[in-house]
Amino acid sequence: MNATATLARSIAWTSSKQSFLTARLLADQDLADDCLRAYAYFRWADDTIDIALKSSEDRAAFIVRQKMLVENLYRGERSADLCPEEKMLADLIAHDRSPDSGLRSFIRNFMAVIAFDAGRKSHPVSRHELAAYTTCLATAVMDGLLYFIGTGHPYPKIPDRTLAVVGAHITHMLRDTLEDLPRGLINIPTEDLAERGICLDDTKSEAFRHWVQEQVEQARRYFREGKHYIDSLDVLRAKLAGTWYCARFERVLNAIEHDGYRLRLEYPERHCLAAWLEMIGIGITTTLRHFAGRIRQAFSRLNPQSALDSEMNIPSYHYK
Repeated sequence: MNATATLARSIAWTSSKQSFLTARLLADQDLADDCLRAYAYFRWADDTIDIALKSSEDRAAFIVRQKMLVENLYRGERSADLCPEEKMLADLIAHDRSPDSGLRSFIRNFMAVIAFDAGRKSHPVSRHELAAYTTCLATAVMDGLLYFIGTGHPYPKIPDRTLAVVGAHITHMLRDTLEDLPRGLINIPTEDLAERGICLDDTKSEAFRHWVQEQVEQARRYFREGKHYIDSLDVLRAKLAGTWYCARFERVLNAIEHDGYRLRLEYPERHCLAAWLEMIGIGITTTLRHFAGRIRQAFSRLNPQSALDSEMNIPSYHYK
């Protein structure tokens, strides 16, 4: 267990300081290492698909092995030939709290995301396929967030709970578009390529820029609607994690808008000092609003008539 925890911390710290700090500071104390194992395993799997494996046959074989590994581990069967990264997954699943936990949904949906990435290199994808891809990722992220932070808490399971993550994934695909294209990963649906006359060799064209603008506006809408759910969460740590997650990607949207909806290869604004200071400010504001809401709720329970007066904007002296 210590070996996989150490490996997970190393991978997470190297890959994403924000993910590392979120796990260490916001996840339940007894689940912090598992949160890092989950991030690190899928970071490794994603890099294996995108970078290490060159042929479609090798990528397909890798996905088959990983899916089989998940099924075997959930049946309590642990193989002796696991590599160090696969052992992180084994330890993670061994700690699963219940048969219908958010962890199982997180793993299976994220595995579907990795499998989709493995099979789409150099192959155009449809709107329907990209929508299904985004749904799997959004479900995985939100179920993982609510499993590792406040596990067992009765979080509301409403249809709109993943909208903010959908906005984040749209932003993620925009951010990585110029990096992904040379690797054969196309983040633009075939329908848009045909209907708008977009040429993938000319990412500075007006047709491409207008498509980017529409994607940015769509992501903004998803963030606005999805953050209502995050704001409603009772567990402050989950609310902070969700708010910081959104802010990380909204900063990229700001940069794209500033550039006139023309994409670039790098967005260093995500890692600069101003970004970290902004995160601190967002954390303070979110915390103050959270406790202000708690105080209002407590006051409402103690003084139901005053709370009703406040909602109706009726002065309380009318009832004296």
